[in-house]
Amino acid sequence: MNRNRLKPMKIVYSIAGTYNSGGMERVLANKANWLVRNGYEISILTTDQKGRSSFFEFDPRIRFYDLGINYEENNGKSFLNKLICYPFKQWKHKKSLKKLLSELKADVVISMFCNDASILPKIKDGSRKVLEIHFSRFKRLQYGRKGIWKLADELRSRNDLRVVSKFDKFVVLTEEDKGYWGELDNITVIPNARSFVVEKPAELNENKVIAVGRYCYQKALDRLIAAWRVVCQDIKDWKLHLVGDGEDRVLLQKQINELGLAGKVVLGRAEIDMKSVYSSASVLALSSRYEGLPMVLLEAQAAGLPIVSFECKCGPKDVITDGLDGILVREGDVDGLAQGLLKLIKDEELRRRMGAEAYKNSERFSEERVMAQWVELFNEVCDK
Repeated sequence: MNRNRLKPMKIVYSIAGTYNSGGMERVLANKANWLVRNGYEISILTTDQKGRSSFFEFDPRIRFYDLGINYEENNGKSFLNKLICYPFKQWKHKKSLKKLLSELKADVVISMFCNDASILPKIKDGSRKVLEIHFSRFKRLQYGRKGIWKLADELRSRNDLRVVSKFDKFVVLTEEDKGYWGELDNITVIPNARSFVVEKPAELNENKVIAVGRYCYQKALDRLIAAWRVVCQDIKDWKLHLVGDGEDRVLLQKQINELGLAGKVVLGRAEIDMKSVYSSASVLALSSRYEGLPMVLLEAQAAGLPIVSFECKCGPKDVITDGLDGILVREGDVDGLAQGLLKLIKDEELRRRMGAEAYKNSERFSEERVMAQWVELFNEVCDK
């Protein structure tokens, strides 16, 4: 890409917070750092930071503003509590956001599809409004909630179509997800970029399978642990290392103990140095119920790891070519996941061949290629 063509402008990102170790936060850090290195003026607005440090490193030239709305303090509360509190928080959010944006005078404001998505297009500050989603069209329907919460999720999912149509551009991560949104004039596809480049791919000689992600319902690590029990009935000298953190840690540890997998499954913590995590493994497993475009898949491929993944919506099918650089398993088929893992564990030649293909194919998601698409989008919306 000819960097002389870059048009410096003011970009503002809006997100709940940057303190989590999730994929969305990692993507934001990567993009914001790249943009500021290339002459853009970057600001990040949060609603729930509460003075907490960012998990990932941000360039010191990036400016941060926390609006102090604190939506998350209502998490876990009753439906009635949220029904009463949410409108007030939205009013406060809109008022604070309008005031700050009028001062920042941004060229482009980007919502990460948090609580600002329904507010942002209504604010007339002269900026172009872009919405990016890091899940999929059906994310609200995949929470697995019951009763009145399920009804609320269905109503919000239908409302999402109205919300996304109000933005100048709506960015999804995969061609698969684009198809689920129907005929939208403003929709475009820009994938995530890999987080790093590995000069020497993983040697794939460690008896270790890894899974990376938040310990929560979405990542469904309970299904992977169940699959690992099947693996252990056949293979005795391999371990499963889970890398992450989250609200399901206690439940996962209980499952590990009850299945007699203590010592065979390691429940680790979130790590900063992910290069070392991938380089010390031989296979990556992904058991998610739903995704957008999992960063762990891009990172694993960049490190030369073969992948065994459920074919969930959305992402795995856009990254993995089944039988070439990994193995795709029918969504929810726990035994199929176990058999896919066993196939790569037992066949070293296959493991190395798929790892080599993964390493080569990761170039599709290079930072230069992906950020060139974002620069083109910024220029397009600002030239309207």
